Amino acid sequence: MSPPKHPKDKPHWTQRWKASVPTRDMLAAHPWLKPIAHRVLDPQLWRMRSEPVARGAAIGVFWAFAIPFAQIVAAVGHSVWWRANIPVAAGITLITNPLTVGFWLWLAYQTGSLLMDSPPAAPRAEGESVMAWMASFGGPAILGMAIFAVAGAAIAYVGVKLAWRARIWFKRRHR
Repeated sequence: MSPPKHPKDKPHWTQRWKASVPTRDMLAAHPWLKPIAHRVLDPQLWRMRSEPVARGAAIGVFWAFAIPFAQIVAAVGHSVWWRANIPVAAGITLITNPLTVGFWLWLAYQTGSLLMDSPPAAPRAEGESVMAWMASFGGPAILGMAIFAVAGAAIAYVGVKLAWRARIWFKRRHR
């Protein structure tokens, strides 16, 4: 295939993206997914309907803040368990990506230390190990991330449900 000669001949980014995404058959044939393909590839988990999308958003937000790694795997697993939309759950976990995780951890620490009424962390003392110094941040940061996970999941669920209802209301009103 020859390269496009004119910029307008170049495919739109959505066409390129759709061409790079694996198909359902490709996923079903993948050796790692073969044992669980019948569950993960259930069509109900991939459709854009109100309840599964709201569940997927809640699951994605929860796992984005609950653990610092393997968030997508946890979100997909729980999406299958709770019959939620898999792409939404996996996509929303990207809220806490490597570029934003520092901000979220700082905000979680601030929230946790406010609720625990703990004094601000002191600079590392001479002779204190780095691990001990970092442990002083642990409690408030974990509390803050837990609050973000639970509250964020509830807000995401209710927000999607309200947005879905508003969309339907506007469609009906437009008719």
